[in-house]
Amino acid sequence: MRSVIYSMNVSLDGYIVGPDGDFAWAPPDEELFRFVTDETREVGVYLLGRRLYETMLYWETADQDPTLDAVRLEWAAIWKQLPKVVFSATLSAVQGRARLASGGLAEEIERLRTEPGEGHIAIGGATLAAEAAALGLIDEYRARVCPVLLGGGIPFFPRRGHRVDLELVETRTFVSRVVYLRYRVPR
Repeated sequence: MRSVIYSMNVSLDGYIVGPDGDFAWAPPDEELFRFVTDETREVGVYLLGRRLYETMLYWETADQDPTLDAVRLEWAAIWKQLPKVVFSATLSAVQGRARLASGGLAEEIERLRTEPGEGHIAIGGATLAAEAAALGLIDEYRARVCPVLLGGGIPFFPRRGHRVDLELVETRTFVSRVVYLRYRVPR
């Protein structure tokens, strides 16, 4: 059965977006970018909310950007081919390999877990991940902790109201001082 993975950059104080909406505070790091590219190769389908979907639309046509280097073009090609499910109450259409969710989050994840297919189910965006966490649907948390304190914004970890014990699976420190932490939710 496919696992649900929540993986994003996060500040040391736990935010994925700063109080001003900025998320361009992660240090530039080619090693980390290649790591994220390899991690994305393991994804079979990506679930995302409207805001993240709209942010990521650039990558649907990034192959036409003459300023991109080979590493980013490679990531763009992987992203473009990746099936995506978008959860939105306001969008009426999506582009590329994306489709609008036809049911609620729990129903979509259950359907995707049982469908034949390879790769993880990745979930992106704090709001959607918070809903999945509240429903107990996340199997792994993968945080790329950046050496910055944002002081507020959108938290990586949702407020659950109860304790969740995790098992450490992997750690890695990158040249940029970003620390990768991979935790599994024991079942």
